[in-house]
Amino acid sequence: MEKKRIKERLGKQHIETPSWGYADSGTRFKVFPQAGAARSLEERLEDAAQVHRYTGICPSVALHIPWDRTDDWNGAKKYAADLGLSIGAINPNLFQEPQYMLGSICHPSAEVRRQAEQHILECIEIARITGSADISLWLGDGTNYPGQDSFRERKQRMERSLTRVCDALPEHMRLLIEYKFFEPAFYHTDIGDWGIAYLLARKLGEQAQVLVDLGHHPLGTNVEQIVAILIDEGKLGGFHFNNKKFADDDLTVGSINPYELFLIYNELAAAEVDADTEEEAARIAYMIDQSHNVKNKIEAMIQSVMMLQECYAKALLVDREALQAARRAGGIIDAEECLKDAFATDVRPLLRELRADMGLDADPLAAFRAGGYQKRIEAKRVR
Repeated sequence: MEKKRIKERLGKQHIETPSWGYADSGTRFKVFPQAGAARSLEERLEDAAQVHRYTGICPSVALHIPWDRTDDWNGAKKYAADLGLSIGAINPNLFQEPQYMLGSICHPSAEVRRQAEQHILECIEIARITGSADISLWLGDGTNYPGQDSFRERKQRMERSLTRVCDALPEHMRLLIEYKFFEPAFYHTDIGDWGIAYLLARKLGEQAQVLVDLGHHPLGTNVEQIVAILIDEGKLGGFHFNNKKFADDDLTVGSINPYELFLIYNELAAAEVDADTEEEAARIAYMIDQSHNVKNKIEAMIQSVMMLQECYAKALLVDREALQAARRAGGIIDAEECLKDAFATDVRPLLRELRADMGLDADPLAAFRAGGYQKRIEAKRVR
């Protein structure tokens, strides 16, 4: 692909950052407070605006309800717009309330299932007011011990609830179904892998798609194959980008295995080339979901966005014609070298050039540090 076209695609890249990534976070054992960490929706939006200011490709912020709940959603939408942002995916929380100990929409109690459905419907209404297009749904539902509940009955309850949810979606909105193979349910998880999420999305119709979280797979899983299959089936709705070493570690993007991230982007870039329209390719929602327990919140987000830019740029550099020719000829080594050549390319000069074209500093991380924002919020946000 010629340089001009690559820069055009890179300039259109859109990475959504999560509001919860700017707040204090931790593990099951400890929440680690950080100086200056955002304490409110307004502060989380302000921090997200800094990431967009220095990267130029993060104009939307995913929200989590009830963590981001407000009495004035029109006001929140306006505040975001004043910061140069829009509100992105709305994430229902169906795992932290006491009644969800045995599940939410899979719970044996019809009353608990009704409460869970009402919460998702509340999130749909929030999305309608804020102009959001996606409801991003992750369920912690599952069981911890054999015999605790019926697998089939839980599946049926979930299907009935999600059918009612999808019936309530406005025409422009999607339900993105996330999956996770374990935790907090350690015997079985009701949406335990991409196949179950895909099955649900097929049953629920065109407005339901699958969301791939890079940390939500057993070790050794070929995530790029999953991505390719979901693309081919028209059911890839989006990503939660992060990285892992052992399980769902939620480490920063590309910090452990950048080559895997590149291979995933290779499938996405190939699909963009094959897409009938740019609108079709743009329907995939690219969102970050990582836990900044020991890294600075805003800096970690900028670092991850820069990594996503680099991997996308390298994927766009793959010589598609040479790769296809090698494949057809059975040239295994030549085909692999096509990918390795692109991955080995230093794309940082290209990205610095792109940022200059966009009126941005060549080094977003250094520019943010030099701007003094972190010192200001640490002085202002005293606990």
